[in-house]
Amino acid sequence: MEFDLKWLLFIVPAAFFLGWLGSKLDTRQWKREQRDAPKAYFKGLNLLLNEQQDKAIDAFIEAVQADPDTSELHFALGNLFRRRGEYERAVRVHQHLVSRGDLPATERDRAQHALAQDFFKAGIFDRAEEAFSALMGTAFEHEARQALLSLYERSRDWRKAADVARELEKSGSGSYAGRIAHYLCELALEAQARQQDAEGLALLQEARAVSPQSARAYVQIGRMQARQGKPADAAATFVELLTQNPESFQLVAGEYAQAAKAAGQSAQALGLLSAHFERHSGMALLLALAELEPDSGLQRQRLVRLLRDHPTLTAARLLIKQSEVKAQLSDDEAGLISSALDRVARPLTRYRCAACGFEATHYFWQCPGCLNWDTYPPRHVEEL
Repeated sequence: MEFDLKWLLFIVPAAFFLGWLGSKLDTRQWKREQRDAPKAYFKGLNLLLNEQQDKAIDAFIEAVQADPDTSELHFALGNLFRRRGEYERAVRVHQHLVSRGDLPATERDRAQHALAQDFFKAGIFDRAEEAFSALMGTAFEHEARQALLSLYERSRDWRKAADVARELEKSGSGSYAGRIAHYLCELALEAQARQQDAEGLALLQEARAVSPQSARAYVQIGRMQARQGKPADAAATFVELLTQNPESFQLVAGEYAQAAKAAGQSAQALGLLSAHFERHSGMALLLALAELEPDSGLQRQRLVRLLRDHPTLTAARLLIKQSEVKAQLSDDEAGLISSALDRVARPLTRYRCAACGFEATHYFWQCPGCLNWDTYPPRHVEEL
């Protein structure tokens, strides 16, 4: 059967028309997808700004389904899951991004950083450590080291924390001498718990060399020497603390008085404490002087001086006990007044973190609330 060439007049235009129609349909579909994806994305952002996180997640999921290749949508969704505490879902989103072979290196590093944060927030520290360590040599190296430092502090791995702090200091990120000294002091406590006092002392001496102004090493060395029956050495260490960090001497003023008394240095200690009290009057110094001062008249004068400088309930209670007012009261009345003052003063005889306000009866070098170092002033709340 012969082919009639006249059919070409119909076939060629029909094929051209069908091709044109197909391209139009593809273009319309592409435009519709591009229009729908940003619409869902901006809808999610709007819901997020209005604190409607559940609806925002639904909108972001819709946007991701409409355009699964857009990494920004995945980042937004994963970070939102992390903020809500849905760490497993956040991990899945960011692991998907890390495994994608079409992502540029910078985006993959960003996804790795986000994944490490997911593990850290979830408390999976071993996976977080591995993920942050993988970021060494990338643009996120500095952030990864800081996160590792926080991770090692939380897991109380003080040796690794000290190593990371030294690396951060080498990179020009600021001075970490004070924190390194704290890590060494923590290691010293662990050594002492194992009955390895020689190792503990070496660590404390290293801490003192790393940060001479840091009070903690002097405090721990002095207390160790006092426990070992070396009061003269303990007193000398506390005097060195007074030279390097006068304000922190308040923490060990009473212990210094006891060590000096045991070492037969009462007169020397009395003169040193009296001179320091004139410059930095405080309740701890006053009580330390009471250990060494036999003259009650001088003690009373110092108490009046302290009340003028720091009008505290504790000082007022002591003055009442020593004054003629007590002589005009019955024993029962004096006891009631003393009990009432004790009760009112008790909340004020605490230490308060300057960063977060966490209060404790015990002095902390690292705040249990905000985990910052050296945020507790060495004075009670009523003296601040």
